[in-house]
Amino acid sequence: MLPGTELVPLREITMRWNPCFVWQPARWLRGTAAVAALAAAGSVSAQAIDVAAQSRLLHRAAGAVVGLRTQAIEDARSNRTLGREREGSGVVIDRDDLVLTIGYLILEAEQVLLVTDDDREIPGRVVAYDMATGFGLVKALTPLRIEAAPLGQSGGVAQDEPLMVVSGGGNGVVSAVRLVSRRPFAGYWEYRIDDALFTAPPRGDHSGAGLFNARGELVGIGSLVVAYAMGNNQPRHPGNMFVPIDLLTPIIDELRRTGSSAASRRAWMGVNCVEVDGEVRVERVSDDSPADVAGLVAGDRILRIDDVSVRTLDQLWLALWRNGPAEREVRLEIQRDGNAQTLKVFTVERAKTLKRSQGV
Repeated sequence: MLPGTELVPLREITMRWNPCFVWQPARWLRGTAAVAALAAAGSVSAQAIDVAAQSRLLHRAAGAVVGLRTQAIEDARSNRTLGREREGSGVVIDRDDLVLTIGYLILEAEQVLLVTDDDREIPGRVVAYDMATGFGLVKALTPLRIEAAPLGQSGGVAQDEPLMVVSGGGNGVVSAVRLVSRRPFAGYWEYRIDDALFTAPPRGDHSGAGLFNARGELVGIGSLVVAYAMGNNQPRHPGNMFVPIDLLTPIIDELRRTGSSAASRRAWMGVNCVEVDGEVRVERVSDDSPADVAGLVAGDRILRIDDVSVRTLDQLWLALWRNGPAEREVRLEIQRDGNAQTLKVFTVERAKTLKRSQGV
C-alpha cells in the first residue's frame, strides 16, 4: 500500500465520515491537505472545492459500488477456467440501476445477484457482455436505491495521479492507488485493448472494482492482477489492470440495444498464448475449439498467421481480427519439435459458442 494508507470497510464510511475527515483511517483522504492534493492531481483547483464537498463526491463514488455474485450455467465452457461460482463488484452508472462490471463475472451466467453494502441482495439480469472491451452490463430487477457514479474520462488521468479503488458488497473496501502506466494490453486469451490503466499497489478484490479520480468520477473497471504494472521491460512491480472507461462511452447505447459491440463479432480460435523470448507459444487449447479441431497443441510456436509474421500477442490478435470476417479459414505457420508445419483453422464468432441462460 501507499505509506500510511489502509483498506477501509465500506460499511464504516458513513459512521466515520465528517466534514473534517473524509474517511478517518485512510491518510490519503485525511484532512484539508489531502483533499487539496487530490484536487490538484485531478486538475481541479484546490480553491474551487472544499474538504466537505470533496468528501461528498468521494462518498458518492464509493456508495455506487455494489457486490456481484454469479452462477454460470452448469455445463458452460467458461467454468473450466473461471469456475461456476464467481464473485466481484460492479458500479451503478445510471438512474435506471444499470451496473457496469467486468465481463468474465457474468460470462454464461444463469444467476446474478447484486449485493449492497448493507447486505441487501438484488436479482439482476445480464444486459451485455462485450468481448472486445471486456465490459459487462447488468440491470437490477428491483430498485437499488443507490445514486449512480458519474463517468469520467480515463484519457485525462495523469501519470502518478492518486486514485481510489472501491470494491462492493458488505465486505467491500476502499484504498488509495496511483496510476503507474498506461498502454495497450494484450491478454493470453484472445483479448486486446488500447490505453489500459495500470495501478499500484495491487488489490486482490479487483474483479469489477471501480477506479475513481479525485472528483469521484469512474475512470476504470478492475480486471486483473499483473506482475509488471510499469511495463514488460520494466522491473517487476505488482499492480492491477483496469479497463478504461473511455472504451465504454462510444458503445454503451449499442450494448444496451444488442448486448455487444460490433467489434466483438470477430474471429476466435480458442487458444491461450504467451510471449516467451520474442516468440508466441501456445499455452492451452480449448476443447472442441477451432484450434483443437485443426490440431494445434500446447507448446506449438506460432510463426505466421495468413502470411503475417508474429512475435507478440499484440501482433497475433490484431492480424487475426483485421484480416477478414469472423468465420473464415486462417492459415497458421507453426513450429513443433523443431519442425515447421502449416495448419488451417476455421475460425468462428465466439459468441456463437457460448451458452445462454433460458431464464430472465
